[in-house]
Amino acid sequence: MSVLKIHLFGKFCVSRGGRPADGFDAHKEQELLSYLLLRRNRPHAREALAGLLWGDVPTEKSKKYLRQALWHVQAALDARPEGGAVGVLAVEHDWVQLDAGPGVWLDVEVFERAFMSVHDSRGAELDAPSFGALQEAVALYRGDLLEGWYQDWCLFERERLQNMYLVMLDKLMCYCEAHRKFELGLLYGAAVLRHDRAHERTHRQLMSLQYLAGDRTAALRQFERCAAALEEELGVKPDRLTDALYQRIRADHAAPPAPAPAPTAEAAPVTLADLLRHLKQIQTVLSELQSRRQKDPAN
Repeated sequence: MSVLKIHLFGKFCVSRGGRPADGFDAHKEQELLSYLLLRRNRPHAREALAGLLWGDVPTEKSKKYLRQALWHVQAALDARPEGGAVGVLAVEHDWVQLDAGPGVWLDVEVFERAFMSVHDSRGAELDAPSFGALQEAVALYRGDLLEGWYQDWCLFERERLQNMYLVMLDKLMCYCEAHRKFELGLLYGAAVLRHDRAHERTHRQLMSLQYLAGDRTAALRQFERCAAALEEELGVKPDRLTDALYQRIRADHAAPPAPAPAPTAEAAPVTLADLLRHLKQIQTVLSELQSRRQKDPAN
């Protein structure tokens, strides 16, 4: 079965068997299909769709244009040499719903699935399969959603997916630092800064990765780029965490300490507070012994 591949990241693109698919050239049909794909597997009121896509024309005309667009999209989805529909576009009197089946591959769906699988996990704690899935997901991000489109609904979805992208890049950077994949982590950090050059946490991560990779000079220069971006974009200076990391790198003391052994039932980790409390107890015992000795010199 030939799979219909739909790319919404970057330029809108629909292909079948490695070639551009026919029937998706008109912009309104592209917009209708994209909207339904981004809100797939849920019903949409026909009147709301008509108003969204043709809000600048009278209601009756907008409904007519919607009927025509739905017919063209349905025909394009079903236009396969071997016959049969690749996606089920359910059209009722008042509702429309797109249920993308196995015959449709959507980049946004793969991307969102990868994000949901790790959104509650820390990057440094990802396992190898999750790391690989995130790598594949961010590779699908060939550009912002539907580049060149400026409809309100599209701008909202674009920002939502871009935020997911930045979160996944952050997790990949943390994984790379924890597993000493410094050069790869630097590439992911550069991708973040292409979208948000004043993202201070990313600048700190890059400083750390560069220093751990043995390039102290690059780490110090990264701080200067961070300070310049924050001043130009937000009119602020680096925060205390960034400044503290910079000072440690300048002093060549930024290497992370060896991880402490995990606490066990037999040997819990000793804290400074525990040590001070123990010393106070010893002092109390010694004071009591000294007091008794003074009262009874014979002992």
